Amino acid sequence: MPHLTSRRHRTSGTELRTGVGVPGYAHPLLAPTEWGALARPGTPLHWVVLNVADGPGARPDPHCLEATGRLRNAGVRVLGHLSTRYGTRAFGELIGDAHRFVDWYRVDGFLLDRCPADHAGLSEVRRTVATLRVIRDGAHIVLGHGIHPHPGYAELADQLVTFSGPWSDYRWSQVAEWTVDHAPERFCHFVHGVPRPHLEEALRISRWQGAATIYFTDRTDCGGRTDPWETMPGYWDEIVSRIGTGVSE
Repeated sequence: MPHLTSRRHRTSGTELRTGVGVPGYAHPLLAPTEWGALARPGTPLHWVVLNVADGPGARPDPHCLEATGRLRNAGVRVLGHLSTRYGTRAFGELIGDAHRFVDWYRVDGFLLDRCPADHAGLSEVRRTVATLRVIRDGAHIVLGHGIHPHPGYAELADQLVTFSGPWSDYRWSQVAEWTVDHAPERFCHFVHGVPRPHLEEALRISRWQGAATIYFTDRTDCGGRTDPWETMPGYWDEIVSRIGTGVSE
């Protein structure tokens, strides 16, 4: 068992049950089964990230239009993938991609991947988030730090990704003390390489650390050579069943 820092869970009247946030599957032509499964009624999804070609691509993609249309019809929130490249990407380029996501795919918000996590990056991320909320009224904004960032980021977005990495790190991870002041609905964990026998343990860690949005997969990055998020976990139906019936609660 991992050593878990005990934390007191804050709750709110709008707190989400544990659900899945999909970091972004491969193109619908390469992963038709994955995209099709997301639209099944009753799947406990909080949102799905659309990443056409490291962003919205150069022009509207008919296959992505069809896939996102099915998700919208099923009531699933779709987020556009925007990489900030740890704060090095030009503001205008980032906002241009955001406009294309809204104009072409009518996304409901954005995942800012590779988001800065230090205090120095706060002002630029604040500027970016404020502009995104103008582009898309009511936008759901997720900051993809992958680690616990400076606590000031919690005031900027709807959710923070405070862990993204392998199971070998996650099972021994610790939660930052400042997160106790926020409800679990504010945090997301993405974990790859989770063996099926340890799925319940992973769900328990997310609950103890106060993350209501999770994505666990048995896929691995093979030393950085593959993207573990591009295909569906081998135990997808088991995750859906466990979360949907409240087994992990």
